[in-house]
Amino acid sequence: MLLGLRTAIYPVSDLPSARQWYASVIGQDPYFDQPFYVGFSVGGFELGLVPDGTPGVSGAYPVWGVDNADTDLARLIELGATLLEPVTDVGDGIRVASVTDPFGNRLGIIENPHFQPGSVR
Repeated sequence: MLLGLRTAIYPVSDLPSARQWYASVIGQDPYFDQPFYVGFSVGGFELGLVPDGTPGVSGAYPVWGVDNADTDLARLIELGATLLEPVTDVGDGIRVASVTDPFGNRLGIIENPHFQPGSVR
């Protein structure tokens, strides 16, 4: 039985650069920083970076919660991401967008006023 999202892992070809970029995006340094894996704690979940992987934008991908999709999308682009999908209202006040990070991975964001952090287990 799936209990919920715990970790989203992004493959990167340049781990030191990816570490620095994601630390800027998240606003904190990783809690785990080794040559084989870098892990950031993000709202009770983990964003992990693994070296020597093949980045891409197809397939399953996590979508990270934000307070304001417009503001956060602009910040990601300012930090060097490339627009993949603009902010889109998908209904019921939920807004999503995605970028390609500087390493070739899809990074999705969601502004969801219905998400209740207290229900995460």
